[in-house]
Amino acid sequence: MKRREFLKSAGVGLAASAAVAAPAIAQSMPEIKWRMPTSWPKSLDTLYGGCEHFAKRVAEMSDNRFQIQVFAAGEIVPGLQILDAVQAGNVEMGNTASYYYFGKNAAFTFGTALPFGVNTRGMNAWLRFGDGQNLLNELYKDYNCIGFASGNTGAQMGGFFRKQINTVDDLKGLKFRVGGFAGTILQRLGVVPQQLAAPDIYPALEKGTIDAAEWVGPYDDEKLGFVKVAQNYYYPGWWEGCGQGHNLINLAKWNELPKAYQAMIETASGEAWGWVVGKYDYANPTALKKIISQGAQLRPFPQPVLEACYNAAQEVYAEHMKTNAMFKRMHESLVAFRNDSFAWQQVAELGFDSFMMRMRTRT
Repeated sequence: MKRREFLKSAGVGLAASAAVAAPAIAQSMPEIKWRMPTSWPKSLDTLYGGCEHFAKRVAEMSDNRFQIQVFAAGEIVPGLQILDAVQAGNVEMGNTASYYYFGKNAAFTFGTALPFGVNTRGMNAWLRFGDGQNLLNELYKDYNCIGFASGNTGAQMGGFFRKQINTVDDLKGLKFRVGGFAGTILQRLGVVPQQLAAPDIYPALEKGTIDAAEWVGPYDDEKLGFVKVAQNYYYPGWWEGCGQGHNLINLAKWNELPKAYQAMIETASGEAWGWVVGKYDYANPTALKKIISQGAQLRPFPQPVLEACYNAAQEVYAEHMKTNAMFKRMHESLVAFRNDSFAWQQVAELGFDSFMMRMRTRT
């Protein structure tokens, strides 16, 4: 075959293959638009911002063919009804803290934080390499969902209190805004727990409808203005050694997605996880200084109070494990991992951190 004829025939072949390939690519990368309500107001630019970051990364990875529109709490779904909306298929997905739904099944608390559970690194390890993610998705499947960890707050503060907590008796009758499952433990000690979405907390604290409130930590707490109406700032938030958020996706909608889009959601969820943790770790130190300058008094929960709460928690867990098989499986898995994890962390991590914290005033 002559060179000119060869090039001509090759060109026809390439054009034909391109004509076939283009529709195939378009089929595997369809244009899809989803809605994602969240449990967070826009003013909380780390929790809500992590959701925006997630959606932005999905759009970038798909060349804008897969677009996810993020909505703040209350815009299309109330902040504490994300699971219900996703389960019903009213929206394709949502971002929330699964422990808000412990009333449906106490095992939902493991998706956010088991009180006296693990820290942020422990949660990440248990979810990714332990039984965590598989067990949670067994639970989510019963609610027509699949979930992926997306965002984590780190260890949280214990909240702002109008009055000091000096003894266990000071908890009796205390109207305390506290998220999720921890309220069932605090009830054992006389606390009257209140579960309120972020925008509703400050007005309740200001009016005296509640006596104390916790949210996350200094960066968010300063934005919400709690120090203006309550100055006793307690730590640690033993009910959340970490605050794990999840992207919940309607199972039918998930199964309809091309594999590439499923991979994008998993990848972007993991990236948002690191974005949120890093943002809080960077912003909290400065925010803590600001809160203290505004009159906050940092106070540790007294040891007898912590121990009473710990003992009450173990009673609650034992009761749930007798009647809730999923709670039992998650508890046994997490506690076994936690014990090994702490044995390791107290060697290198705690040793290094403790030394450096003692030395920080010398440099």
